[in-house]
Amino acid sequence: MTKIRTAVVGAGKMGSIHARVYSRLTGCELVGIVDIQRDRADRLAAQYNCKAFTDCESLFGKVDAVTISAPTIHHLGLAKAFIENNVAVMIEKPLAANIEQGREIVALAKKHNIIAAVGHSERCNPVVQAMKRLNIEPKFIEAHRISPYPFRSTDIGVVMDVMIHDIDIILSLAAGAIKKIDAVGVNVIGDHEDICNARIVFDNGCIANVTASRLALKTERKVRLFSRQAYLSLDYLKKEGIVIKADPNVDVVEWIKEHQQAGDFDFSEVNWPDLLHIEQLDIEDTEPLRLEQEAFLKAVAEKYAKPEVTAEEGLAAMQCAEKILAAAKKHKWD
Repeated sequence: MTKIRTAVVGAGKMGSIHARVYSRLTGCELVGIVDIQRDRADRLAAQYNCKAFTDCESLFGKVDAVTISAPTIHHLGLAKAFIENNVAVMIEKPLAANIEQGREIVALAKKHNIIAAVGHSERCNPVVQAMKRLNIEPKFIEAHRISPYPFRSTDIGVVMDVMIHDIDIILSLAAGAIKKIDAVGVNVIGDHEDICNARIVFDNGCIANVTASRLALKTERKVRLFSRQAYLSLDYLKKEGIVIKADPNVDVVEWIKEHQQAGDFDFSEVNWPDLLHIEQLDIEDTEPLRLEQEAFLKAVAEKYAKPEVTAEEGLAAMQCAEKILAAAKKHKWD
């Protein structure tokens, strides 16, 4: 089987992680590292036994797919160059610097029939993958993503920086069109919002309540889902979750009703969790970035395969984030 020739554009922290994962995948060959700072490209290329470049043109004709982990302002220019030279691209989130540029990337990929993926790696979190396998239809989603101040990404607010992870997951789960958004955001330290809460209403009746903060005293990444089939409580950090399904708990409801009607039972002595049929979510602990890259490479190699997050989905997450920011600006405090 012919290996897919890959490269990483951007030798920073994320670029080094992508390079490491590519170097360990049997289905691809890491050809090179591109960075405008030659010394950074050289160091990373030496680490993974590939070539260093300072420009993208040097890779044309030598690679089949690239991961773009350069600063967001360069995403469009880099994606355009590779797509027009028949190279598949996986672009680190967010897809582009703004909606217009995101639309242009999507249009370019469609025009040239080239795979374009977005690196929303949280979609590949083992907890999200396990939740996906349950195939439930949520009616309410509550997500919290909070942490102490990270001292990075100060040029953007918490919505585009971290809430966008949950936005992408929520859009994939809700599977409906956005009907209404209410939001409130506060900038405490810088010029952009540091805390934001949004309530998203979908046309299929699903409602999502999502909170992001970079001013918390602890780190927490949790999501809860309500559906007719089950209730889920999941922890992205601990990579664990529980499922309380409706059907196995029907007998519990009948037992409660019977004793309520008889009036002969002291419910204060009951330990509620002991009555419920609670399942631990079956989670396969696979590195998210590895799963993301494997899906991307499979989409490049196989005609009908899709990357985990397509450029269209990455654009949809950006559009939702922009709507949240617009709603937050309209919110009146007085």
